Amino acid sequence: MFECLKRTLAGTLLAGALALGFASGAWAKVELTMYYPVAVGGPLTKVVDGLVADFMKENPGIEVKAVYSGNYNDARIKALAALRAGQPAQLSVMFSIDIYELIEQDAIIAFDDIVETDEERAWLNKFYPALMENGKTGGKTWGIPFQRSTIVMYYNKDAFRDAGLDPDKPPATWDELAAMGKKLVKKDASGQVQRWGVMIPSTGYPYWMFGALTMQNDQVLMNREGNQTYFDAPGAVGALEYWLGLGKTHGVMPEGTIEWATLRQNFLEQNTAIMWHSTGNLTVVKKKAGFDFGVAMLPANKRRGTPTGGGNFYIFKKTTPEERTAALKLIRFLTQPERTAEWSMKTGYLGTRPDAYETQALKDYVAKFPPAAVARDQLEFATAELSTYQTGRVRKLLDDAIQAALTGTKSPSEALGAAQKQADRLLKRYR
Repeated sequence: MFECLKRTLAGTLLAGALALGFASGAWAKVELTMYYPVAVGGPLTKVVDGLVADFMKENPGIEVKAVYSGNYNDARIKALAALRAGQPAQLSVMFSIDIYELIEQDAIIAFDDIVETDEERAWLNKFYPALMENGKTGGKTWGIPFQRSTIVMYYNKDAFRDAGLDPDKPPATWDELAAMGKKLVKKDASGQVQRWGVMIPSTGYPYWMFGALTMQNDQVLMNREGNQTYFDAPGAVGALEYWLGLGKTHGVMPEGTIEWATLRQNFLEQNTAIMWHSTGNLTVVKKKAGFDFGVAMLPANKRRGTPTGGGNFYIFKKTTPEERTAALKLIRFLTQPERTAEWSMKTGYLGTRPDAYETQALKDYVAKFPPAAVARDQLEFATAELSTYQTGRVRKLLDDAIQAALTGTKSPSEALGAAQKQADRLLKRYR
């Protein structure tokens, strides 16, 4: 009888312990660390903080810590350093073009390996196909579009009126950009330029601007497998010659390089009548421009064209099943049509899925502020941003070549030919 009582008591204690364990597990929070780049334009930290707070309010069992870093490169470096140090983040927004490097380092997991339900699988196909070109490879989805953009043309309508140009007809071709740019240049009595016609940035992300020009000249920069570049193709050389000619030949743009980081301020201070820049600057320009401005698609040569740009969500491989489930839940929350619409209105970045533009809020916003639809409409002419294996090194080769041509160190043909030879050496083993 004593043994029977012992067994009964032991069983009761075990059951109680198991119950307590399950209760503790039910209440234990899943903690997520998310690295996020903020030095790329737009009022981002407050918007992201607000969205994350909304998520945690709806999901009290998940704690999200957003760690803000400088630009996309900073976010990638910090996130990968944390992984190597044994203090990994669970997810991050990083360059969409980092996909090959992240796969090669075995740092991320495909979303196809995380989703479980038909609804989740259908969600993977809700985004604009042009944005997914930098998110899919090898038949799997590795990145989910979030902070995405295209390059658009901002122009000062008051400057157009001042130059005798129609403020509702921005340049639609390369020839018109050069011709209108000449009329928009304004000089003082001593011949000093007070206002340039056009500025295209050539630091920071010169390869991105170049991708627009080459696409307009009907030339892509790489293949879909990420193991071949076409830097020295005739269409690419012609695009760089045109870019160089805007300053050297037409005199509508300063010769040499133009700073990415200060271009927006130059436009706001009316030092240039036209700038090419990310749609992610739209909300800031809207708030701060002290003049009538417009936004248009980039001009065409053989066709219209722009690369997509910006960041995707990635989930890191060194995560527990619970963390992956929580990370997926967060990403799905942030990419709901209503949230995507809110994000686009507050930042100027693209609504990454068509149904975001069907929400009443974004419909009303676009009706009142038509420039908000330009980047979306330009997706029809968009191509993937330059992305290859060894992306950082290949991208630097092209950046250096562009700057060498713009500063007169080498001719466009020489600079791009040398970059192509070096890129071939880097990528040969991936073919």
